Amino acid sequence: MNAPYDGDRAQGAGGPGPSQGTAPGTPVPGQVPPPAPAPDHDPYVQDAYDRDPYRSQDLSAQDPVAEVLYDRASHPPPPPGTFQEPGPLYAAPQAPSHGPDPRVWAQTPPPEPDGPSRHLPYGDHAATTQFVGVDSLVTAASDEQPEPDAFTHLYRDQQAAPGAPAEEAPVAAPAPSKPAGKAASLLKSSALMAAGTIVSRITGFARTLVIAGAIGVATLNDSYQVANTLPTMIYVLVGGGALNAVFIPQLVRAMKNDDDGGEAYANRLLTLVITLLGAVTTVCVLAAPLFIRMMSPTIAGDPKRLDVAVAFAHYCLPTMFFMGVHVVLGQILNARGRFGAMMWTPVLNNIVVIATFGAFIWAFGGFTASGVSEATITPEGVRLLGIGTLLGLAVQSLAMLPYLRDAGFKPRLRFDWKGHGLGKAAGLAKWTFFFVLANQIGLVVVTQLATAAGTAAEKAGHGGTGITAYNYALLLWQMPQAIITVSVMTAVLPRISRSAHDGDAAAVRDDISYGLRTSAVAIVPCAFAFLALGVPMATLLYASAGKDAVNIGYVLMAFGLGLIPYSVQYVVLRGFYAYEDTRTPFYNTVIVAAVNAGVSALAYFVLPARWAVVGMAAAYGLGYVVGVGVAWRRLKSRLGGDLDGAHVMRTYTRLIGACVPAAAAGGAAAYGVMHVLGSGALGSLAALVAGGIVLGAVFLIAAKRMRIEELNSMVGMVRGRLGR
Repeated sequence: MNAPYDGDRAQGAGGPGPSQGTAPGTPVPGQVPPPAPAPDHDPYVQDAYDRDPYRSQDLSAQDPVAEVLYDRASHPPPPPGTFQEPGPLYAAPQAPSHGPDPRVWAQTPPPEPDGPSRHLPYGDHAATTQFVGVDSLVTAASDEQPEPDAFTHLYRDQQAAPGAPAEEAPVAAPAPSKPAGKAASLLKSSALMAAGTIVSRITGFARTLVIAGAIGVATLNDSYQVANTLPTMIYVLVGGGALNAVFIPQLVRAMKNDDDGGEAYANRLLTLVITLLGAVTTVCVLAAPLFIRMMSPTIAGDPKRLDVAVAFAHYCLPTMFFMGVHVVLGQILNARGRFGAMMWTPVLNNIVVIATFGAFIWAFGGFTASGVSEATITPEGVRLLGIGTLLGLAVQSLAMLPYLRDAGFKPRLRFDWKGHGLGKAAGLAKWTFFFVLANQIGLVVVTQLATAAGTAAEKAGHGGTGITAYNYALLLWQMPQAIITVSVMTAVLPRISRSAHDGDAAAVRDDISYGLRTSAVAIVPCAFAFLALGVPMATLLYASAGKDAVNIGYVLMAFGLGLIPYSVQYVVLRGFYAYEDTRTPFYNTVIVAAVNAGVSALAYFVLPARWAVVGMAAAYGLGYVVGVGVAWRRLKSRLGGDLDGAHVMRTYTRLIGACVPAAAAGGAAAYGVMHVLGSGALGSLAALVAGGIVLGAVFLIAAKRMRIEELNSMVGMVRGRLGR
């Protein structure tokens, strides 16, 4: 069918056409004449093309300047649900529910219904899109914008699916619920463990203060330290390292895959630990004199010191059994999401030991009054201190049983070890055994050298320069590591293990990066604080030891900066353990132990006896510097060549840059105060307060100038918590 020509448009469908003889434009009798046609529009007239009926529907034809000036926030669209669906094709459109606004250049798009019938540009959701106009921008121009969350990318597996609305309009206000999700659980677990670790470390320091007040920090305390260190060394060598590094990832997998939630595997593991440590403890108690001779030939050369050290060892060595029970029960709870018990029960141990040495002071007097030594201490005194030390570990382990019942776990002895995965774990654990063996060999070398140097220095009138000073400074130096890094990584380790098991290398990398950067915010300033304020810290805490406490402060200063590579090494090795790779940590620890032992021996032979232990403390950090370099390259290769190194290095570099001037200013302030007030308890307290305030203020100012995002996020989080 051909389209009608223009002459037919004014006639009806069946109307007659004009006669042949009628001229165009002549009116036909009985027919209404058509209206006169509009004159042709002159295309050269100004504004000839302004009239465009389709301009309001063409987004590309709108004036961008006028569109920006129109404030959509002040003139929001009507509520959803009033949008009219388009009618049939070629049908007349329905009348709009709201008339056009003549003040608007481009009309606001009609509102969308509950189920959007079309999409806005750039994938915006029509029911939730909010327009921010000029009025809001001008009004809120002076408001402070919140800092972006630097850790959002770590929780990508907890975010909504791509394309989902950021926040749906609820029909009714939901009832308040408890925080849920992996992120909230992770933060809550880390906070709980950090709190328990802080209390445990505080009571642990109180324990060392009472011990120093009871038996001093000279050779008698050296003998006690050697005997008390033996069970820890043997336990870690026999099974402690394997429990933490190998069996716990296996326990997590058993909980995930076994029908009983891993309860049978956990009972088999508990039975294995009890059997193994029971046998090892019996043998070690019988071989106590041999172990003392191995740990310190200097002590073995003095018959009286040897007798006292062996007597202490007979009471201390059985504690390794309770250490193993406590660790395996605590890790069973950790695998079930109960992280608090393992961090809080050591407080009971510290309280028992504090009461024991307090009773010793009450019965025999303090060290400054009694001057007790290996030659003057009575067998009753040795028995009191030994039984108290053993009782503390026993109470610590038995206190885990109520937590197990609350978690629904029933401990049972199960000897059906074969064919249930323990053989695989034992095969992996052999490399952990060698790992711990290399570490303990290095510790034995340091203990031998430190006891020899301490004995020689005490003969020259410099007490507090032996293994006791080394251990006390090490205990204080490791406190930030235990509170921050260990707490964070203990909560993250099951998550890393699951990611490694699922083959998600990116998630493992992100969690390792998170652990490094988050811990660095506290670890780096603490390392420089030990370097700047080590002496007033030691003289304040160990004021009961008199002038010997100054030497502990020098050792603490030498440990100082080694805290940074020590923390990094701990986090990086968690990545290997997540992949059940225990061979690489073994090789890495061999390197660390070799460097530590070699440099410690060099310090012993080169430096004077008073400063030999100070050099050994510096060697400890140097060994971890070398170890971090090796472990970093291997883990980077394991994760596909990407370990978020640029981001991590940027954080550490900025933190160190902020800490250098802060440590210099804080150390100068502390030195000036101690020079005026002396190194007593009052002078040390004043120096520590003044130096700490100066160091903290300079660090915060420098860190703010450097825009360290992790620190800004932490400060913002603390500020938000305080504001609630």
